[in-house]
Amino acid sequence: MKVSSKYLYEVAKKENFAIPHANFIDSDSARAYVKVAERRGLPLLLAYAQSHSSILSLEEAAAIGNYYADSVSVPVVLHLDHGTDFEFIKRAIDLGFTSVMIDASQESFEDNIAITNKVVEYAHERGIVVEAELGHVGANDTSEAEHLTDSVYTEVEDVQGFMEATNVDSLAVSIGTAHGVYKGVPKINFARLHEIAELTTVPLVLHGGSSSGDENLGRCAHEGITKINIYTDFIVAAQRAVQAMDTDDYIVSRKAVEKAMEDVLEHYYDIFGTQKI
Repeated sequence: MKVSSKYLYEVAKKENFAIPHANFIDSDSARAYVKVAERRGLPLLLAYAQSHSSILSLEEAAAIGNYYADSVSVPVVLHLDHGTDFEFIKRAIDLGFTSVMIDASQESFEDNIAITNKVVEYAHERGIVVEAELGHVGANDTSEAEHLTDSVYTEVEDVQGFMEATNVDSLAVSIGTAHGVYKGVPKINFARLHEIAELTTVPLVLHGGSSSGDENLGRCAHEGITKINIYTDFIVAAQRAVQAMDTDDYIVSRKAVEKAMEDVLEHYYDIFGTQKI
């Protein structure tokens, strides 16, 4: 069932676990994610990134996301990931997304606040929750982000001012992860995470979870992060499944891809310690 993330985050934050955020790019990936969520009886953020609009239009994503979110009995948040302009975010809200992210993290602190506030005003009037980003989670490929960028850590002293000025519902923080495939395992700044978590009651979320290491992500889930984004690991697993097959049968390949994606989500549910809500 399609829901808001507000109550889910409250429970996750209180019980010290994280909820997976899985980016879909077609009906097969969306179906794989909700199938696992239903089988496990666990909550899920079914997410679509604005940067993927060249693969799947927003209107198509809304149709797929609304259908699959409503096809299961477990709570599913239909989330817009990395929305970068107001008009796109507005359309997503009007098409039924229950959660949106405004990513103005590459702008100045003042502009980030101004842009975020415009989205918050429109969304909150319609009962939609808003995620923003402070600091910047960089990208070492173009999977979920618009451009290749370096990470900039979230500054602790900026957190309270940003939260008071914007009234966002969750905050994406930069503590050492990046979007895409890593060379090695990233070093997470847990001290920075703890400092930020102590400053605000607003749920914190982590981008760039793929290949960040099970130990790192398990700690994040239990030490202050309530939602963790995964995308690249799904795509890598799907491609490996196809490469490992000795078949020219397209349908067989599709089923293998779906199974590979299911296995990735199963794994992260365990790592994040996700609980039924």
